[in-house]
Amino acid sequence: MTSEAAGQPAPPDLPASVHRLELDEREVFLVGTAHVSPQSVRDTKEAIETLEPDTVCVELCEARYQNLENQDSWRKLDIFQVLREGKAALLLSSFLMHSFQRRIAQRFGIEPGAEMREAIARARARGARLELIDRDIQISLKRTWSSLGFWQRTKVMTQLVGSAFVGDDLKEEDIEKLRDTGNLTDLMSALAEALPSVKDTLIDERDAYMAEKLRQSAGPRTVAVVGAGHLPGITSLADAECDIEELETVPEPPLWPRIVKWALPIVIIALLAYGFIQGGAERGVETIYLWILINGSLSALGAAIALGHPLTILSAFAAAPLTSLNPLIAAGWVAGLVQALLRRPLVADMENLADSLGSARGFWSNRLTRVLLVVVLSNLGSVLGSAVALPWIVARTI
Repeated sequence: MTSEAAGQPAPPDLPASVHRLELDEREVFLVGTAHVSPQSVRDTKEAIETLEPDTVCVELCEARYQNLENQDSWRKLDIFQVLREGKAALLLSSFLMHSFQRRIAQRFGIEPGAEMREAIARARARGARLELIDRDIQISLKRTWSSLGFWQRTKVMTQLVGSAFVGDDLKEEDIEKLRDTGNLTDLMSALAEALPSVKDTLIDERDAYMAEKLRQSAGPRTVAVVGAGHLPGITSLADAECDIEELETVPEPPLWPRIVKWALPIVIIALLAYGFIQGGAERGVETIYLWILINGSLSALGAAIALGHPLTILSAFAAAPLTSLNPLIAAGWVAGLVQALLRRPLVADMENLADSLGSARGFWSNRLTRVLLVVVLSNLGSVLGSAVALPWIVARTI
């Protein structure tokens, strides 16, 4: 099995974004795209029309494919089930990433994933086999999330939230630069240095997964439409077999976070009790007030930043000091449930979700995304409250 380098010039009758691989006796042509690039749509169309492939592969999983095919799929989302299953942070992460792409795409008058739609349409038009080669997005997000510590998760969420406010000043030539393999390689290197676990799970593992899927694809000639950032990885792994099953497994979380999750409340309760014993009732009550004020205030601040209902903010304040001592429940879950009950997401919120994700204002005004923001920011405030209050309690009691 041999492969040609992704940097090799494209055949003269194909766009420069197209790169050729040889897998045994099969030809695979990779179309490197930027997911919000008008030129990528044109390149995809030209490549498929010129090459007339037997198989067209797209960088999609089944869930993302269904979202592209069925724009009304969001209407079926059950926000209460999301809260019960503790998936608010994962769903919010997915929405935030989509929001950034959508804002850029709207600026240039295209839909996010337009090149994928073009590939699907061209495959159907010529009767080619269509294959989805990307790993399920929920597995990718879960593997990424499980690989991060608390501060790394906070950093990632902060960067994602910040992405909702940028993108308006980008020009089309800036987007087209993203299709350049060298630029993307530098970008991935910077990402790897800052958060190696994120690159491992969101980029490297998916490169290996898609390379294996391409090896398994049918037909003597295949066109694969993938993000340009995946080209170097897919090409370098073209000769390496990959265990698909292993990459589809969400690893069990390590033991130590669970130990800390249960040990921390025990320590805090012991310190509060010790305060009563050593300092008397007055000092003990002051310590409890301190715990309630700091923990509750920071959780309520998170709910307020999310523009939660006043009763939601009060519920975050009341719940955080108690839920911080109970590892089985979180302040954000309580606040999110209250917000969902008081400002229940409507069908219109589901219908307008795609448009809401196109702006920071829309993100905060949509009832569905606001519930998710309440959950995540209230939880973050509660965790920060515990981190701030604990040293104060230790200083006052020991």
